[in-house]
Amino acid sequence: MNFVEMMKNLWHSTGFYQSSWQNYVMIVIACVLLFVGIGLKKEPLLLVPIGFGMLFVNIPGAHEILMKAPTVLEDGTTSAGGFLYYMEKGVEWVIFPPIIFLGIGAMTDFGPLIASPKSFILGAAAQLGIFITLFGAVLLGFDGAAAAATAIIGGADGPTSIYVTTMLKQFDLLPAITVAAYSYMALIPIIQPPLMKLFTTKKERAIKMEQLRPVSKREKIVFPIVITLICGLIIPDSLPLLGMLMLGNLLKECLVTDRLANTASNGLMNVITIFLGVCVGAKSYGNTFLTLDTLKIVLLGLVAFMMGTIGGLLMAKLMCHLTHGKVNPLIGSAGVSAVPMAARVSQTVAQKEDPNNFILMHAMGPNVAGVIGSAVAAGVLLSIFGG
Repeated sequence: MNFVEMMKNLWHSTGFYQSSWQNYVMIVIACVLLFVGIGLKKEPLLLVPIGFGMLFVNIPGAHEILMKAPTVLEDGTTSAGGFLYYMEKGVEWVIFPPIIFLGIGAMTDFGPLIASPKSFILGAAAQLGIFITLFGAVLLGFDGAAAAATAIIGGADGPTSIYVTTMLKQFDLLPAITVAAYSYMALIPIIQPPLMKLFTTKKERAIKMEQLRPVSKREKIVFPIVITLICGLIIPDSLPLLGMLMLGNLLKECLVTDRLANTASNGLMNVITIFLGVCVGAKSYGNTFLTLDTLKIVLLGLVAFMMGTIGGLLMAKLMCHLTHGKVNPLIGSAGVSAVPMAARVSQTVAQKEDPNNFILMHAMGPNVAGVIGSAVAAGVLLSIFGG
């Protein structure tokens, strides 16, 4: 091989030679996500891994190296595959989402939900966006399974979106759905407040709610067991997510498995969050991501998220009317699954009307109910479209 051929081969191996405009568009999007996560400090634990995964998989030529599948050689041995080829098995084999739910359960206090069971109604109402978007996606040309995978974005829960999309074998839609789900979760402080002010009055936003009753340790231990039994018997398809959520919470509340609860909520949760985030970003490869279907999914996801928020707000307004002003309608917007950000947004908007108004714990009830509701909704969609 002469010098010219060596230089030619070197040039052909560079990213500059292999680049396409799609790669550079995705690199810009990746930098925007990194800016939102780092610069604006919006959901950094999610957006930084996602943004960086999107960044380095779209460096021209990197995709083929990182995603390379193992091959059988002539001597019968198998060559090693790319790093992300193996990491993404955690998504494809539906391992990461249930483990994330285990960690969420171990980090979450179900006390506000147990103290105020009516929060279940608000959590259910906030799933309205899922089922409205299901029909909207069908009207835009998606088949049943693809429409269901798109609609679950309305649950405002990234792991649930990944789980449903993967179980329904909608692998082509997975990048757009996961990026949309996590992006809208990060944008909750921007998307929800205008809707909250539009659908509630100043007087309603200033309502102060009575303090929640104390919840006993026995109630907290029995609750995850009972919920698992009831939901498992009615909708078995919800168990992989819901069961792991309840297991995590039981580890936290039973007081005899502190080491397991600490591992689930800290070390294990952090590791899986990194892996899942990078895998989600790496799925967003420019040549396959920038399509008309992606645009449809992003728009439908926004509709789903907004309708879920509106559904929770309207149900809370009804409760406010029926209780003669004892329920602040702002807690209804927390019925989406994004824990605890949605509850914090409810608190922030309430305090803008009255700095002495504290509804955070009241909002945590619907927020936790929304996590359960999204898992149940996922089970319903899988039982209908999973075949």
